[in-house]
Amino acid sequence: MSRTTRLPGSPGRRAGESVPRGTPPATDAGDEAMRVQESVVAPHATEAPFHDRFVTLFDVHFERLFRYLDRLSGEPDLAADLAQEAFVRLYRRGAMPDSPTAWLVSVSMNLFRNARSKRGRRTGLLTVARGEAAHSDPPPSGEDEAAAEATRRRVRATMDRIPERDRHLLLLRAEGYSYREIATALDLHEGSVGTLLARARKSFRASWEGSTDAP
Repeated sequence: MSRTTRLPGSPGRRAGESVPRGTPPATDAGDEAMRVQESVVAPHATEAPFHDRFVTLFDVHFERLFRYLDRLSGEPDLAADLAQEAFVRLYRRGAMPDSPTAWLVSVSMNLFRNARSKRGRRTGLLTVARGEAAHSDPPPSGEDEAAAEATRRRVRATMDRIPERDRHLLLLRAEGYSYREIATALDLHEGSVGTLLARARKSFRASWEGSTDAP
């Protein structure tokens, strides 16, 4: 009885040639050749899966990250820039972290803090000015639209008054992030997220009820 081996590039034996009974298996040279081949193609083999995973992650999560940052900053242009920069940094990293979505949130939060610290209160002033300009240029659209805008501005002002961690908790949860993702992004214990969210909601209600209708 004989067996057939395939040794690509191995001298002295053709692919498909039978090995006589009793001949020691030619595993050493074949295994070594395979190891060398794998060492050469391994970087390229891992590159494609990362790229594919990155594209999928971007397609599925960019909008959610953008909405979170938009609510956090009140500036759509800034939110888009921060979300894009977070994904750029992930791509440059070249490997997926354990929790990619939480990693993106954490990076974008740091980017937002840096942008806010550079501009200080100017961010808030520009946001209000843009909102007023955006709603003063078009013709009035009725009492309902005016009331909706007043509510949005009041929510914005209320969110700005509550602690930063509470703000992140509420906004991330509103965008559908899981307890695990929130815990990883904010460096919390997963088991405490529910309790902290309840406290954040209580903090928001207290701030909301203590505010006036005007921002």
